[in-house]
Amino acid sequence: MSKREIPIPLTTARWLLLIPQLPPEPAYLRVKVWRRLQRLGAISVKNSVYVLPTNEQSLEDFQWLLREIEEGGGEGMVCEAHLIDGLDDQEVEALFDSARDADYCEIANQLRKLAAQLRKKRAKALAAELPDLENQISKLRRRAHEVNAIDFFGANGRMIVEGLLSEIETNLTEGEQSGQQKEELPTTNDLAALRGKTWVTRKGVHVDRMACAWLIRRFIDPEARFKFVSVKEYTPESGEMRFDMFRGEFTHVGEKCSLEVLLDRTGLNDPALRAIAEIVHDIDLKDAKFGREQTAGIAHVIAGICTSQKDDLARIARGSALFDDTYEYFRKRRGR
Repeated sequence: MSKREIPIPLTTARWLLLIPQLPPEPAYLRVKVWRRLQRLGAISVKNSVYVLPTNEQSLEDFQWLLREIEEGGGEGMVCEAHLIDGLDDQEVEALFDSARDADYCEIANQLRKLAAQLRKKRAKALAAELPDLENQISKLRRRAHEVNAIDFFGANGRMIVEGLLSEIETNLTEGEQSGQQKEELPTTNDLAALRGKTWVTRKGVHVDRMACAWLIRRFIDPEARFKFVSVKEYTPESGEMRFDMFRGEFTHVGEKCSLEVLLDRTGLNDPALRAIAEIVHDIDLKDAKFGREQTAGIAHVIAGICTSQKDDLARIARGSALFDDTYEYFRKRRGR
């Protein structure tokens, strides 16, 4: 057994680094290594320094890739790292999320084109093309699973893709071609049933989760407790209510963001809340569906909050102040 084949115990370091040195020839080796790194979900933080989160699978993946590099005439090293200066852990996590969001965006664009095609087809034409449509959806679902496997920190784009897939698959199953959004969950008119819960969402909250948390605290349960989890490690517990999470009670449905779904299901029909939901939708889904003039400014403020506040509760507190003021603006504006 070679030295590299001996299992190496992992420490508490957050990151594994692969630092390869590739020979100029053969040229195909660089392409091969680059493609392998893409499939592993590794990101580059410096020239020829690639990162994965520390776990047994990441270590094995990097070790096998290093072996291939050496067999191709190159060399390198795999090491564990704590980030001391320069990039911090959250900034590296953001790089992973950005890479996965780009993957999800590509899938979402294809799903939107497919959904648009479906809306134009009559039932008879749909029946004739059903096998091809199901094949296209199956390919996109498989691609989504591949991205999910390397989505280490729960990028926002996953919710968008899952919502689109769910909507298209449901409409195909039921033969609906109206193009209308289909609610998959019943309305929850009894807000009292939602009080006293622990509300769970993904770590690293952004605009949709901030807005949902604000709505929950202000209009559903002022004493609501929040819990922020890693998607890969979370197991639901009794008394918990999930939002903006895969398979959550309140999450993306079709082209609707989680805040829109939360408003729909709770029956909160305040026009000022709908205005906020439209802004959150455009920031979160990046599709400019509603085009409100306030969207760009609020997006910049949210980005500033996320940059300056690393703690999720702090982000929610700052975001809540923003949404309080925005709500008053729309409420008084309508009352003129």
